[in-house]
Amino acid sequence: MKQPVLMAAAILTSMLLTATAQAKPSIVIRFSHVVEEDTPKGQAALEFKRLVESRSRGRVQVQVYPNSSLYKDKEELEALQLGAVEMLAPSLAKFGQLGLRDFEVFDLPYIFPNRDTLNTVTRGPIGRKLFEQLEARGIKGLAYWDNGFKVMSSNTPLRFPEDLKGKRMRIQPSRVIEAQMEALGATPIPLAFSDAYAALETGLVDGTENPPSNLFSKNMHLVQKYVAVTNHGYLGYAVIVNKKFWDGLPGDVRKLLDDSLEEATRKNNQEADKLNRAALDAVKKSKKTQVNELTDAERAVWRKALEPVYRKMEGRIDRDLINAIRRVAENSTQPAY
Repeated sequence: MKQPVLMAAAILTSMLLTATAQAKPSIVIRFSHVVEEDTPKGQAALEFKRLVESRSRGRVQVQVYPNSSLYKDKEELEALQLGAVEMLAPSLAKFGQLGLRDFEVFDLPYIFPNRDTLNTVTRGPIGRKLFEQLEARGIKGLAYWDNGFKVMSSNTPLRFPEDLKGKRMRIQPSRVIEAQMEALGATPIPLAFSDAYAALETGLVDGTENPPSNLFSKNMHLVQKYVAVTNHGYLGYAVIVNKKFWDGLPGDVRKLLDDSLEEATRKNNQEADKLNRAALDAVKKSKKTQVNELTDAERAVWRKALEPVYRKMEGRIDRDLINAIRRVAENSTQPAY
């Protein structure tokens, strides 16, 4: 009698161990970002999580930490390099802090006259060459995520560049964006995105620049009376992973992650414009903020006012890179914003 009982016990133990192994994912990816979940990046991160966990049948778990709940702007890149987090989607401007100044090309005012130019750059050889620069820093670039073009906001009437003269403007850390604000006669105040609302509410800063979805999701429109739809700059993100972690993954897992990320990227880039349009409409409907839609002639005034930024950044950003993007823009058949 003992042998059948022992065999049954062994089978039961084996089943329990198998069930436990299946219940616990063998690979965990901590994905940290600094914006709300109802933004293009927030939605794309959740879509990536859904696809990976479904396709891996629980083998891979993606833990998404939105809204700076794990790391803030200044902390996240160092955390990734140290292996304290596996995946991020920082704004492209942040790579300048690592000495990779060519990524600051994305911050140049009006460098992308339309989405066609932007997509050709991020999906082609220019985007791939930029990602290659990350590897020496222990980072692997996987995808570019779009968040759209930025508006200016302030608590005083805002339509022309001179309306920002003397204003203290919250910016993300970027020498290019600093130069941009200085060209407009404003004082740039670098602050973490998570601190922007409080800074506006308390008057520490007078205004800021953001895509509409970021402005609305953080309720900045409740403490900003005016918005000018300048489309002066672009805000995009790079989905990146710790290179050592990535290289240590099984090949089939890397392919699954790549395929899932490609699909999440496609959805993000399709939805970004819709979310920004919806956010701008919501800001208008709130009646808390006056939204000024600029004419082509008015936007041309902003372009002229910001042209000195290019001269100031000579020697900082590779001139051949800027010229390559300008050639892409010249060959685009899509109208400019």
